[in-house]
Amino acid sequence: MDIKSIAGAVAQIAVKVILFVYLIMYISKAASAAYDYGYRVFTEPPMSFGEGRIISVYIEEGSSALDVGNMLAEKGLIRDGRLFMVQEFLSEYHGGIQPGVYDLNSSMTAQEILDVIAEEPETEETEE
Repeated sequence: MDIKSIAGAVAQIAVKVILFVYLIMYISKAASAAYDYGYRVFTEPPMSFGEGRIISVYIEEGSSALDVGNMLAEKGLIRDGRLFMVQEFLSEYHGGIQPGVYDLNSSMTAQEILDVIAEEPETEETEE
C-alpha cells in the first residue's frame, strides 16, 4: 500500500466519523426540543403569579385556535400561540372556541383560558 491510499482511507473515515457525530448531535438536540415542547403542552405555567392583570380580548367569529393563540400571545396572556393551538387540540374543548369579549387574567393557565372561552362539550345521554 502506498501512502496516498492510506491517507485517503484515513480522511474518508475521519469525514464519516465527523458526519456521524454531527448527526447524533442533531438528533439529540431535536429530541430534546421535542420533549421540552411536549412537556410544555401539559405543564405550561401562567404568565404571572398572584393576582395578575385583567386583559379584555375579543374573539371574532370563525377564528381558529392558532389565531386565538397568537392573539393571546400578543396580549401577554400566553407565551406561544402554536403551543396554545396544540393544547386546544388535545383538550376536551377542541373546536369549541366561542366568539365574544372575554376578561382574562394573566395568572390563568391555558386550560383555564380554554375553560372561559370555549363551550362545554356535548355529553351524550344514554337512555335506560
